Amino acid sequence: MKPLILFGCGKIAEVVLYFLRDHSERRVVACCADRPFLPEEPWNGLPTVAFDEVEARYPPQTHDMFVALGYQSMNALRQMRCEQARQLGYQLASYVHPQSGLPNDCAYGDNCFFMNQVLVHPRVVIGSNVFVWSGAMIGHHSRIGNNCWLTSGASIAGGVEVGDNVFFAIGSTVCNSLSIGRNCFIGANALVSRNTQEGEVLLAESSKPIRLNSQQFLRMSRFNDL
Repeated sequence: MKPLILFGCGKIAEVVLYFLRDHSERRVVACCADRPFLPEEPWNGLPTVAFDEVEARYPPQTHDMFVALGYQSMNALRQMRCEQARQLGYQLASYVHPQSGLPNDCAYGDNCFFMNQVLVHPRVVIGSNVFVWSGAMIGHHSRIGNNCWLTSGASIAGGVEVGDNVFFAIGSTVCNSLSIGRNCFIGANALVSRNTQEGEVLLAESSKPIRLNSQQFLRMSRFNDL
């Protein structure tokens, strides 16, 4: 198993690095980033290298890479960096937590990240560069496109077809046997019960605050008696 280069130096990269170090057999040996964003050495104990020098210092013949960026521009930035790394000849690793809950028949591509305690049913197919966070659920016979992001608590029922570059926010729900177009943004707690077209945004209305402040609410309710 080749040593691993981590692309990214932000919060997402720190989360990925934690799991790679503490819950995998992969050895991360360096962090790379675009030169304007390159942190000072050491970054979390790792040497840093500009992306335009990474091939020379850590060649793809002897190293793999994982692109640990967020969902900026509907995951397009992470997608672009994955494509550039592949063009340089790097094999992009995927990470599956030992307690991820992935069934043995789950097919997935490269640069995928499955955190602990996700719920994925049998007969699910997942593309490349898909991040699935703890508590997310993907129902049986669903297909997830490339460059997607499922935040904690997102739920996709069975038989759903998801296009590329879709973002599912925390607590979002997709009903069974639907088609979600590419580049859709499914907001927090949104319920999707119809097919969506490319680029749609579905949002749930935020809870409105009541006129009482918290202390007034406690005095007038029975909350303190619980």
